[in-house]
Amino acid sequence: MQKKLFVELGLAPEILKAVERMGFEEATPIQSAAIPVLLGGGDVVGQSQTGSGKTAAFGIPAIQAVDTGLRAPQVIILCPTRELVVQVAEEIAKLAFFKRGLRELPIYGGQSYERQFRGLSAGAHIIIGTPGRVMDHLERKSLRLDQIKLVVLDEADRMLDMGFVDDIKTILREVPAARQTVFFSATIPRPIQELIKTFTRNPVNVRMEEQALTVPAIEQIYYEVDRRSKLEVLCRLIDLEDVKLAIIFCATKMMVDELTEHLIARGYSADKLHGDMTQAMRERVMGRFRKRAIEILVATDVAARGLDVDDIEVVFNYDLPHDGEDYVHRIGRTGRAGKGGKAVTFVAGREIYRLENIQRFTKSRIRRAKIPSAEEVEGKRATAFAEALRETLEKGEYKRHDELLDQLLEQNHSPTDIASALIHLLGEDKPRTGQTIPEDRGAATRNFPDPGARGRRERGRDEQESPRRPRSEPREPSGPREEAGTVSHEAGMVRLAFNVGRAHQVQPGDFVGVIAGVTAIPKGEIGAIHLQATKTLVDVAEARVALVLKKLNGIQFKGRKLAVRLAAPKA
Repeated sequence: MQKKLFVELGLAPEILKAVERMGFEEATPIQSAAIPVLLGGGDVVGQSQTGSGKTAAFGIPAIQAVDTGLRAPQVIILCPTRELVVQVAEEIAKLAFFKRGLRELPIYGGQSYERQFRGLSAGAHIIIGTPGRVMDHLERKSLRLDQIKLVVLDEADRMLDMGFVDDIKTILREVPAARQTVFFSATIPRPIQELIKTFTRNPVNVRMEEQALTVPAIEQIYYEVDRRSKLEVLCRLIDLEDVKLAIIFCATKMMVDELTEHLIARGYSADKLHGDMTQAMRERVMGRFRKRAIEILVATDVAARGLDVDDIEVVFNYDLPHDGEDYVHRIGRTGRAGKGGKAVTFVAGREIYRLENIQRFTKSRIRRAKIPSAEEVEGKRATAFAEALRETLEKGEYKRHDELLDQLLEQNHSPTDIASALIHLLGEDKPRTGQTIPEDRGAATRNFPDPGARGRRERGRDEQESPRRPRSEPREPSGPREEAGTVSHEAGMVRLAFNVGRAHQVQPGDFVGVIAGVTAIPKGEIGAIHLQATKTLVDVAEARVALVLKKLNGIQFKGRKLAVRLAAPKA
């Protein structure tokens, strides 16, 4: 089924703005098919698996249908479990972020009735609830359904299995006849067919076929890693494999921007590709990638469509794709022309269930791997360096420095000490990454199940969480930069001097990237940045100065060994 961009679906400006804020560019197939029908007032029967993006498929039309001037429930969404109720409510809240006055309310068993009474009396517009608790409120007269415009039954077959069919019939009879009805269900058994026939009017059937796609014959592995540790694990894997050409896929444009910034700050040759870039910018980046001028391309699915580059060693799914089709398209970028390749996927928390769906869809095995330790990475780097040194010695293709070495030997320095000091200066004994990662418990014993091994169970969230932007961005100075003093004029900030300036082709964002990427301090604690000819003055929160000096001195930055010092003594 054809995918569309969200801007092509006729969304209200405030909803389109929310989708953009979440970082999504392209609608999934189920969204592309269902949203136009629902916006046009029709009923829909959707058959798709969890992870297809169905929450937004019915959530966006639901939000757009609400009249916030009417303080009454206008949309009711029925879900089989409290967990799914909460997940759907959270997604609705994100999509309705810019629609002023809209109220969504989750109602489910186990939560305080008083809280739900307050939410209903406050005029909630969209009710997301389990059939049992919705029935309780109907019997208590605390919930009225006479203004309902849209009814959604999410995972209808599961609600049927749980014995909610009578409650569902009662609720559907309570709502006005002139409303829209939406059924979403992985399967359509006979009782569901009867409900559809009784309670819908000429529904449009939207079916996402679960056909298997051809998966390239490449090695597929995944790492179960906490979101906060993804960057560190990624860098370890790049170093361990000595990756020369790779693509990293992220779910959102914001994530592409942030990850690229972090990788560049850590010394990797990386660039980005996403929908906010002009065509000329995209072509320039792709040209550099094809010529191997950059080693790592960070991209969204939309931007990388049609990307045709040979010899890509590995594809990283930094963020899990929505469905099996996107997964296959992503990993198909490697292992071309009969060559070997590798696909590496990061999974966090409940995403493991979405990965199970992808595995079932592609009928392929994705092997679980153990996160490599920092010691393993450093050991391999040391071995590679030793091998390169040995080859250089054997070839004899190097300039001799006998006089300097004789001087050092005369000063009672041993040959091994001199060699060790040289390696230290080269930086080969310094790790490019140094953060700790929570222990990967059970990696040696837990393996991902074979396709189809698990039955239907509670899945993870339908939608990928989008990272939030920092509350405050670093401030650039106004006025002539050359006249910047050595003392910060902002309370709580200290001015630092970096030995890199405009002559070295740097931008203010480069300093934000290297500081935030290496030290992990919030961007809001980086202040004014004054670019000068051969140096740059940067304001940093006073409490972070010691950390910045410790972490940044001596690292490689824009081809130079970075030196950072206090621009002036603290007042």
